[in-house]
Amino acid sequence: QVRLVESGGGLVQPGGSLRLSCAASGSIISIYTMCWYRQAPGKERELVARVTRDGTTNYADSVKDRFTISRDDAKPTVYLQMNSLKPEDTAVYYCNGIIRTDGGGRFGEDYWGRGTQVTVSS
Repeated sequence: QVRLVESGGGLVQPGGSLRLSCAASGSIISIYTMCWYRQAPGKERELVARVTRDGTTNYADSVKDRFTISRDDAKPTVYLQMNSLKPEDTAVYYCNGIIRTDGGGRFGEDYWGRGTQVTVSS
């Protein structure tokens, strides 16, 4: 099995920055696409950013030019650098990954972390 553990959330003032980390552990063979999602109170979970195995990235329009997703497969960890934070960025941020495990299917399975709270407020 795989465990994804997020860290780095907290309270920050508007205009500030945070860096989220998501560490993967377990019987990992390969890590395919990794994503960050978020869910604000009363809203549906939404995709924030995605990074593929070859490093291709995609972002939600609301975070383009402010957030940067990256990955370090040696650790293995995925990051979300968040700059120029706004109150509307307040949400629980979840890490998600398609990961192939020892004994699992060759196309990998979907795994989720438990989330980390980000609050942007003055």
